[in-house]
Amino acid sequence: MDNRVKKALSASINKYAEVSDINVEGFETELFAAFELDANFLDKATAFDAVFDSHPKFEELREIFFDLLMVNFFSSDVQKLEEDYLESDEWANIEEETIDRGTELLNLLLYIKECKDEDLDPELGDFLKEFLLVEDDEFQDEFEIYEELISNQQLAEGGVEEICKAAPTLNISEEMKDLFVPFMAFFLDTEGSAETSKELIQFSRNKSFDSATYILITTINN
Repeated sequence: MDNRVKKALSASINKYAEVSDINVEGFETELFAAFELDANFLDKATAFDAVFDSHPKFEELREIFFDLLMVNFFSSDVQKLEEDYLESDEWANIEEETIDRGTELLNLLLYIKECKDEDLDPELGDFLKEFLLVEDDEFQDEFEIYEELISNQQLAEGGVEEICKAAPTLNISEEMKDLFVPFMAFFLDTEGSAETSKELIQFSRNKSFDSATYILITTINN
């Protein structure tokens, strides 16, 4: 299992449990076991879902953690496979099987990985224009999904309270509705300071999810 993914998973689980005031019980251990299975991706996904089915208190995190399962596959598992595995028919079939899984968080996590590879600091304008290519006519689906991030980039230069107050007033796409606040908070403070986490808990309408997602992103980034 990729070490950065493991740290992000643990930090996110424990932050969610802390803010929700619920017991982690065996959830973290069981989820680690699913991530570390020596199996193909679909079998891992089945084991992953079984853990969530057994721990319904963490259901809200299922799809963002599925993004982490995918990142772990790209970072760790794929190293054990043929060099062109991601071009194979087998992987194409897996992509087809999982097309409705995960969230837009995967894009941000892949962007952060690219920033690490190129020794760049993540920046909202760069993410939108250079990674998602939202200004390119061929990528208008991305433009529609991220339209409110594009129109409100100034929020990533303000503060957490401002982000949290603005979010309910915006016409955010279905894909970004739950992720708008943690995305903006990340580009406001990519280091993941204790102060930003504290303000998310103070001002967010969905404290547990937003703080858990924010700490997941910043742990991957650091």
